[in-house]
Amino acid sequence: MVINLLPVLAFAAALLPVGLLMFYILRKDSLHPEPPKWLWLGGLFGVCSAFVALCFDRIFYDVSPLAHLPEGTVAKAVSDAFLSAAIPEESAKLLMLWLLLRKNPYFDEYFDGIVYAACIGLGFAGFENILYLFENINNLASVALMRGLFSVPGHFFFAVTMGYYYSLAHFCSTTKKQKAKYMLLAILVPILLHGIFDGTLMISDTIPAISGILVILFVFFCHMTFKAGRKKIARMKTASELMA
Repeated sequence: MVINLLPVLAFAAALLPVGLLMFYILRKDSLHPEPPKWLWLGGLFGVCSAFVALCFDRIFYDVSPLAHLPEGTVAKAVSDAFLSAAIPEESAKLLMLWLLLRKNPYFDEYFDGIVYAACIGLGFAGFENILYLFENINNLASVALMRGLFSVPGHFFFAVTMGYYYSLAHFCSTTKKQKAKYMLLAILVPILLHGIFDGTLMISDTIPAISGILVILFVFFCHMTFKAGRKKIARMKTASELMA
């Protein structure tokens, strides 16, 4: 009896970067760790956000004329990056974050917003990664490597950014106007980062002649995004320690 190990390897490869990034963020949350029940719930909400994003995707496509631009154009690539990925996915994640935290008694430190947002982002990324790797199971190694290095960390740091501004809205806002500003940043900044992330790759497929330059710009963008995310993590960790 021959056992096909490819599905097992695909599942493991999909979740390995998710587990490593979850371990990383939980190590940072060593002062007052969140209850495991709420962390698992955050991951589940992240999986649910993938289905909510599909609903949002249909809505945005139905109402936006940009969705019907000619195929193979830069405008279409940018439109798809934002309308089909960045806007619906980040909106769904923010909705799930709000649902998770609105009555969460353990959301009591600056760093908690990042932790719970990361759970949702990694839940989404893990589910999406499983789908991608099973869809490309014949190219498992290369697809798993690229998504493990870029896509999963991308979702993680988009979530870190969202959680950062969400915590500022919750803990630092003294007026409704200030809270609205931070909440707006909690959705707009991740959308912008996500849209540039996807858009750069989609444009490189549209214009092969400059794909090499765009890939270099993509790697540089990822480096800067991940670096900025680590700074936000350090800033919120310090703020939580001062609260203690």
